[in-house]
Amino acid sequence: MLQKTHSAAGLVAAEIVLVYRDVPFLSWEAAGAVLLGCLAGTLADVDKQGSTMAKVLFPLSALLKLINVKHRTLTHSILCIAALSFVAAPLPDLYYLVFLAAYASHPLIDLLNDNGVQLFWPIKGKIRLLPKWLAIDTGSTGETVIRWMLLAVSLWIPLSTIRFGLLG
Repeated sequence: MLQKTHSAAGLVAAEIVLVYRDVPFLSWEAAGAVLLGCLAGTLADVDKQGSTMAKVLFPLSALLKLINVKHRTLTHSILCIAALSFVAAPLPDLYYLVFLAAYASHPLIDLLNDNGVQLFWPIKGKIRLLPKWLAIDTGSTGETVIRWMLLAVSLWIPLSTIRFGLLG
């Protein structure tokens, strides 16, 4: 999937955490959480040479290339998410939850792709949620539909939390 789709998934993950933690959407805390979600949702692609994250985090990307980490393996694995849960532990609770939820949204979305994800890395074998003939190709119309659905959900979540006080 493309960076903009992963960013939208990270946004939705951040908003879900905001609702769960009962944080007002019109606050600096929420603004920081949403920004973190959009960025963390794209972070797993640091293993893909040429991606925005690989360019921004070049030293990490170069190290992953040097040790021959393939795309959708280590950085898309449950093991990596578990390791990041320890690395991110010093973050304030809200941002910790947003970071992990947004990062985890990345391999979850990639499970819809026909290439799948090596979710249980270092165990070989990629997993995908859809049969190959129904899987979503990167940059396809199907991915665009998913991205627009995620963006619609990202609008619905904060709007659904507004209390008008008309009925009590």
